[in-house]
Amino acid sequence: MKKLYSILLLLLASSATIFAQAPPENIDVKKQEKIQSLYVAFITQKLELTAAEAQVFWPVHNEFDKEVKTVDINLPELEREQKVLDIKKRFEPRFNKILLNPKRVDKLFRLHGEFRKKLIERIRKQNPNQQRPRIRRGV
Repeated sequence: MKKLYSILLLLLASSATIFAQAPPENIDVKKQEKIQSLYVAFITQKLELTAAEAQVFWPVHNEFDKEVKTVDINLPELEREQKVLDIKKRFEPRFNKILLNPKRVDKLFRLHGEFRKKLIERIRKQNPNQQRPRIRRGV
């Protein structure tokens, strides 16, 4: 029950950052908010964050995410990936202090891609005849 309250608290705390960001093309604000909520729940569950860890983790993650989203998506692929990698390297020590285990930090970086794949699969299943939605690549 405490974990549920922690997740709800985190969702409320992270919703402020959702409204501060412009939603990607073709995704309205409610869908973006729902995606963000699913992401928070997914990461919280997969990393098995305690309530105390989550309180410290999500503000740092939101800052990290904000920086990653500032990387120009029109850059050549390798240059864009290098900039994202540089951001990950800068945030890795902060995540290590919170998660207390380098394996959990590595898992965090892998989970973003896993979540994105699951989200795309889910969207495709719901709308098999629609064009692929444009989801901004990030972490």
